Amino acid sequence: MAKNNIYGNLVASVKIPYLHSRFSFPSGHVAKGALLLGSMALGQWLLTDLVHIPGGWLGFFALGAGIFWFSKTSIANFESPLTVQGWIRRCNEALEQFKDLDNPDKSQIRLKERVNTLKEIVERDGPQKIAFVGTTGVNFPDKVSVQSAISGPNSINLSWSSSLPLRDKSWMWPKVLFEQDFLVYVLPLPLKASDLLWLKQIPDKQPSWVLVTSYEPADWSEQLKILKAQLPERWLDRILRLDQSQKDLSRVLIPVSRALEKPKININNTRQRLLANLHTTWQKELEYLRRSKFKSVQNKTQWVVAGAVFASPVPSTDLLALSVANGLMIQEMAQIWSCTWKIESLKVIARQLSQAAIAQGVVEWSSHALFSLAKLHGGSWFAAGGMQALSAAYLTRVVGRSMADWMALNNGVSEPDLEELKKQAPKLVAVAAEQERLDWGGFIMQAKNWMNERGTSPKIETSYVEAI
Repeated sequence: MAKNNIYGNLVASVKIPYLHSRFSFPSGHVAKGALLLGSMALGQWLLTDLVHIPGGWLGFFALGAGIFWFSKTSIANFESPLTVQGWIRRCNEALEQFKDLDNPDKSQIRLKERVNTLKEIVERDGPQKIAFVGTTGVNFPDKVSVQSAISGPNSINLSWSSSLPLRDKSWMWPKVLFEQDFLVYVLPLPLKASDLLWLKQIPDKQPSWVLVTSYEPADWSEQLKILKAQLPERWLDRILRLDQSQKDLSRVLIPVSRALEKPKININNTRQRLLANLHTTWQKELEYLRRSKFKSVQNKTQWVVAGAVFASPVPSTDLLALSVANGLMIQEMAQIWSCTWKIESLKVIARQLSQAAIAQGVVEWSSHALFSLAKLHGGSWFAAGGMQALSAAYLTRVVGRSMADWMALNNGVSEPDLEELKKQAPKLVAVAAEQERLDWGGFIMQAKNWMNERGTSPKIETSYVEAI
């Protein structure tokens, strides 16, 4: 159950805390222009101050490279399958990812179950399935009359279900109803809250109608007006009215009968819908496994960064050490998320998220928090440069987590939309920073162990060896 709840609706389901940023990221050509000027200054500083290579011509070289980048556009093409074969291919890709990420001891059993589930959907065939559904206690139209009204040249599997509870904790649409080709929801008037909640659970791509019983023709116009004001928009042109006599049932169910005239198309659409849902479920399970793998990569990288910053004799090289370590981290993350983006794109994303984290005061906040702990634990715990090293480690945690969130959100995108990233970066970082703050105690425990290791002097053993 936990797997299905973890990261199923990423940023949308997480309340994003409001963090004051020192600046916002402009989008479009304004941002590119600013980065163009910044790249000229930064490139000149890196090569003259750090590498000590003189040359005013470097600015012109940076200008030319900046103009080339400035003229490029970023377009993300989401490769959402539009056919059954396309979804089968995506599901098979997910199966391969399970092989790499799942627990080897249990992966074979789980893999067999997943393969069987996929096989059942792919081999699903006729007859068409249509269900009349409603909540407990609802009076359904006569079954024989319904069969006569929708009968035709094609075989039909007609079922009845009046078992939807009036109260439910999860309000999850039952699997047996999700697998139906068509649904007719029998809706008594006046509309109840339970019916409205169940109607909202019916998938948008599952062809459905609402069947309303209205005994008084004179009142129907007003009843229909009230009903349309209460129902979601998708139902407004899918309302069927049945009077008490039920004599005109064939006429009332004409839209249903017409829809049943294309069995191959209908079954194929249902198969595609089921495959899409299966793929979504598997992606939730994969995301759980990816997060577990990512946790070890995150922990390893943060202390590599901390060690590089701690040992760095020149403060200006700390950022370079952080960039190198994060470069290694994002490559491992790309493997975990089966991401085919270019390494250059991954570096741009990491840099953008790092800038957003710094702008929102992640380093400043962690430095203040570490400084207060330093006072409590004394100098034996906090060596010179430790605060800077641990702040860099914490920044790595936040950037890594926001990077993982972005990869999860863009699963299936051939190339990332860098313009959209600029808009989403502050939110992604805010969510990641808030989640990491919740685990601040765990980070401090790790930090103590790491600092103790840095402060431990190596043992020197002495012995006397007699030369022969």
